[in-house]
Amino acid sequence: MKKYLNTLYITTQGAYLNKEGETVIVSVEQEKKIQLPLHNLDGIVCFGNVLCSPFLMGACAEKGVTISYLTEYGRFLACIKGETTGNVLLRREQYRKADNQSEYEKIAKIIIIGKVANCKTVLSRALRDHSEKIDINRIDVVIQALNQTINSLMNNDFNLDQLRGIEGDAARGYFGVFDELIISQKTEFKFNGRNRRPPRDKVNGLLSFIYSLMAHDIRSALESVGLDPYVGFFHRDRPGRASLALDLMEEFRPFLADRLVLSLINLKQIDKDGFMDSSAGGIWLNEETKKVVLTNYQKRKQEEIFHPFIEEKIKIGLLFHVQALLLARYIRGDLDGYPVFIWK
Repeated sequence: MKKYLNTLYITTQGAYLNKEGETVIVSVEQEKKIQLPLHNLDGIVCFGNVLCSPFLMGACAEKGVTISYLTEYGRFLACIKGETTGNVLLRREQYRKADNQSEYEKIAKIIIIGKVANCKTVLSRALRDHSEKIDINRIDVVIQALNQTINSLMNNDFNLDQLRGIEGDAARGYFGVFDELIISQKTEFKFNGRNRRPPRDKVNGLLSFIYSLMAHDIRSALESVGLDPYVGFFHRDRPGRASLALDLMEEFRPFLADRLVLSLINLKQIDKDGFMDSSAGGIWLNEETKKVVLTNYQKRKQEEIFHPFIEEKIKIGLLFHVQALLLARYIRGDLDGYPVFIWK
């Protein structure tokens, strides 16, 4: 398992990255802004008009440092990584399970159980911490519905289409009361449900941006244990889509991304002026808000949490690698089932 590693995020438009010795230099208008040792980096994420020298890209590929390119607004475009590593037998078994209906439906079901359980915990924590500021009855109705969903999933078999419908219904219920969890700046951050491509309000803009950050980290974690991030179980094959990374991300969306969005708004670490309209009609984060989000995302990954399966306290930033390793162990046959991460 990899130890906690760092990611370099470049949001300044026109920035140029090049290699000098065993370091990466970030320059803006030919002025050096930062210089970091390559061996300290796990990944580099470039937003918008950011250029990397061929020598740096080659060095990163050799050292296993993934370079991801996103639009200025956070939509994933492409990534550069080195040769495929890991146990070829593990990947062959992954492909077998992805082609076996009973196997991929089994994995998809436990992934959805984890996601729904973590959504329920987010709502339950809100009831515990802010009961005087939110509509208790409205949220309790959704919690009870999510409980019923979990029980149904645990006691019945469903095909993939049915699982998609169940996940969609649970997500609509959860996001249907998500606005109740916004207890500060409610007028400025109105939320009427999840939307994307492009996000049409500030809350959805924040969610989409952080989901993009998580996708980069999870894709790297899967590659680090030898799994193919593009061959998933719940998310089926689609050219250019890291389906397994999206699978693994489901259990982390409520716990990490959604809670971070709520903290940023409720603690007034961001405000309504930190966004802009795009020509495509979406709402996107401006430069300053991106920096605030990135800083807090990295801080959150440094916090510790007790992992219920391995029974150890670990940094949140390690969760992606731990779950990728557990998934690999299940696929190899070392575990009877995939122990999805459920936040208590």
